[in-house]
Amino acid sequence: MPRFDDVTKGVALGLGIAILIPVALKTLAPVLKPVARSALKNGIRAIEKGREMLAETSEMVEDLVAETQAEMRAARFSSEDDLDESATKANTAGTETAKSAPPDDQSNVRNIVNE
Repeated sequence: MPRFDDVTKGVALGLGIAILIPVALKTLAPVLKPVARSALKNGIRAIEKGREMLAETSEMVEDLVAETQAEMRAARFSSEDDLDESATKANTAGTETAKSAPPDDQSNVRNIVNE
């Protein structure tokens, strides 16, 4: 069981702190207010700088994605052109053989598919 002196000390200490804190804040307010303002300004600047860096980074990533997609499209079109050229050559070779040989069903199907 706590002694009466301990309870009295605790209550006195609590009351003293409750009285001194507002007095200390009023006394230190002229000093603390500019410090708080500068801390807040620095925080806002840091947030703005972070937003700028995030915007620049996202722009760089978007550029990389666009470049990669363009390269993939170019590769796809060039491979399609290569396929078209080989199909045209095969079709031309098939028509030359068709002129010299009687037409069969497979060459007709190839011609229809390649058109």
